[in-house]
Amino acid sequence: MQAYLYLENGEVFQGTAFGCFDEVTGEVVFNTGMTGYQEVLTDPSYWGQIVCMTYPLIGNYGINLDDSESHGIKVKGFIVRDKCEMPNNFRCEMELESYLIQNKIPAIEGIDTRALTKILRDTGTMKGVISLKQLTQTQQQHKFESFHNKEAVSMVSCTEKRIIDDEGMRIAVMDFGIKKSIINALKRRKCKISLFPYNTAAEELLSEEYDCIFLSNGPGDPMDLPQVIGEIKKMIHKKPMLGICLGHQLLALAMGGDTEKMKFGHRGVNHPVKDLKSGKVIMTSQNHGYHVSRIPEDCKITHIHINDKTVEGIMHKEYPVYSVQFHPEASPGPKDADYVFDEFIKFIKDKKEDKR
Repeated sequence: MQAYLYLENGEVFQGTAFGCFDEVTGEVVFNTGMTGYQEVLTDPSYWGQIVCMTYPLIGNYGINLDDSESHGIKVKGFIVRDKCEMPNNFRCEMELESYLIQNKIPAIEGIDTRALTKILRDTGTMKGVISLKQLTQTQQQHKFESFHNKEAVSMVSCTEKRIIDDEGMRIAVMDFGIKKSIINALKRRKCKISLFPYNTAAEELLSEEYDCIFLSNGPGDPMDLPQVIGEIKKMIHKKPMLGICLGHQLLALAMGGDTEKMKFGHRGVNHPVKDLKSGKVIMTSQNHGYHVSRIPEDCKITHIHINDKTVEGIMHKEYPVYSVQFHPEASPGPKDADYVFDEFIKFIKDKKEDKR
């Protein structure tokens, strides 16, 4: 069945529908990973987005029950050059199209994904519609104008407190759409994790003896969460605070820094980042459309993106605050950035010792 991808700038791509035969509107972005499409599909940070994979053949190793980053697919739509019909991997439990149908996600194949990526790279991220029918310009415009992603975090956060039992440090996580891999990385380091909804009041988080407040990754514009930023401000002087991705941006805003939207974002598993303390360059996984454009006063930059020099990590010079923009829980290096979690744990321990 024919399908169309309509872009906000007037470009139209014609391809073949697969997955759920439905219409969807979202923000069209591209991911440069050669593998990891299951992790991309289930990453809550992609909520509200239609993802184009730049690697041409997608689905060749299938889907399994272990590698998902959340419960179910979180992207709104999926774009590939060629869909593999017969996956071949010993861990495969389901093929890609069945997984998309099960989760009611529309997808399109057979379009020139290189051309689409060039448009997004040159023009910038934009809204798009995947449809099974030809739409007039008026119909397209109505769909673009009616779409927004301002409530993305509320759609992927937990709705009530949940405790993930383990022994060791007690970490309170503000869940903006946390990935399973981050939870697993903390569990491997024997942390007792308490997940809280994104809009939890600072008073509740400070009422128990947590060793750290952790701000997770998540979707959307950090400036859409002014109430959350206000609650974070109340905690900065009182508890060690750590952040990843959206959590990093929210911390920067809460301390007086600025964020801004990037032209086409960082999404993939091949982003080189320099650790300014060690001087080493690590390969990182990234998924964000916003970045810290001005660091807060009394903060120092700990990591920087090699390609475009954007800020990838900050630490407060006085208060116990440390955050990174990239995803250290992922494995593109394959374990280049895993040490960041060890640094997080040491950071918390050092701050506890300082209090004694």
